[in-house]
Amino acid sequence: MDISAGWDLVVIGSGPAGEAAAMQAAKKDLRVAIIEDQAAVGGNCTHWGTIPSKALRHQVRQVIRTQRNPLLRGILNPREIRWQDLIARTREVIGAQVQVRSDFYVRNRVTVFGGRGRIVGAGEVQVDDNEGRQHLLKTRDIIIATGSRPYHPEDVDFDHPRIYDSDTILSMEHTPRHLLIYGAGVIGSEYACIFTGLGIRVDLINSREHLLDFLDTEISDALSYHLREQGCTIRQSEEYKRVLADDEGVTLELQSGKKLRADALLWCNGRSGNTQDIGLDAVGLEANNRGQLKVNQGYQTGAEHIYAIGDVVGWPSLASASYDQGRFCAAAIAGDAVKQVTDVPTGIYTIPGISSVGRTEQELTEARVPYEVGQAFFKNLARAQITGERVGMLKILFHRETLAVLGIHCFGYQAMEIVHVGQAIMRQPGELNTLKYFIDTTFNYPTMAEAYRVAAINGLNRIQR
Repeated sequence: MDISAGWDLVVIGSGPAGEAAAMQAAKKDLRVAIIEDQAAVGGNCTHWGTIPSKALRHQVRQVIRTQRNPLLRGILNPREIRWQDLIARTREVIGAQVQVRSDFYVRNRVTVFGGRGRIVGAGEVQVDDNEGRQHLLKTRDIIIATGSRPYHPEDVDFDHPRIYDSDTILSMEHTPRHLLIYGAGVIGSEYACIFTGLGIRVDLINSREHLLDFLDTEISDALSYHLREQGCTIRQSEEYKRVLADDEGVTLELQSGKKLRADALLWCNGRSGNTQDIGLDAVGLEANNRGQLKVNQGYQTGAEHIYAIGDVVGWPSLASASYDQGRFCAAAIAGDAVKQVTDVPTGIYTIPGISSVGRTEQELTEARVPYEVGQAFFKNLARAQITGERVGMLKILFHRETLAVLGIHCFGYQAMEIVHVGQAIMRQPGELNTLKYFIDTTFNYPTMAEAYRVAAINGLNRIQR
């Protein structure tokens, strides 16, 4: 065994959280090593989650836009597109991301160990590398950033070739005509839009009463409407009873007595932290039933000098937040003040997309906050008319008396980009964070960002009647 001493920090996992922690620590002049058990850096985010799913979504959106364009209509038939061809293009994006991320480690002099990392004691991490060798890394601090994986109930046979999760769907070698998606959270809703965009019949099974019920109700209702308009059948308040698969397809039996039959099943019902077999018992740590670790405000676990960030600590389980958690954790280890991730915007890559920041109408109503709403419907914006992306709206929630912006909710074209304008204003002090900013500021025309001015004027008109 090769024994390597003198490390300041060893990071287990090279996803967004681990990468950000390693880069920040290196910039603080710490000697850093990072361990990744996949063939290349990037973690599940790059290889199985965020990057491939968003690359697939982009391709499907291009297909949909082509179909809607009067000059191009009829040139492309979505049903003739093979799933394998979409995946091939997605692999190109993944390869490009791996190259970019690999360069980060080289430029910042962070040593990468390819293999399985396991904590064997205080300040010791053993690596069984991809060449069959063993390394013992002796370090002052350890960060666990091992990400998450799709949750697998024991009574579902995920080895069957017609049963997939959000990882293995990227390896599907056929294009189904009819797909069942169990779980209507963010991942399930995104894939429902991807497959319906290809003309595939989709049944989306939701265990809750409403789709994505943490969203503003109006936005959630809009997504439900447009999914159904695209041909998706949404089945609310349903729980599975049994999954039966054979050579021809999959039958999903529900607790309500319904039996749904399709070519394949995509299981999207939750994720579990990757904390199995990483040596938690060696340092007295124990994960919860979803593989997640408890940490304090500084991301420190119950064991001294061991930290956890990203999906393994639970909420918000977003790549964007994980990057910040990694940076803040490493900076605190280096002696900076402890910082927490706050005001995280929601970004849901459905078709159309959804993004929001701040409080919802439901929350403001329950808190008895006197608020008003300003709306801009995309169908009335010149830019949306030019691009043909007329579906959607921007909604600003603001205090009736102070005009302070309380929430931004966007559904439609470029929602994930548009929300950051409102997010920036909400973080400003005093009168800078009011509806007046949007009214008094000149926006480029025609743009989607102009929706802020339209929505602000709409809201101000409501309280000046």
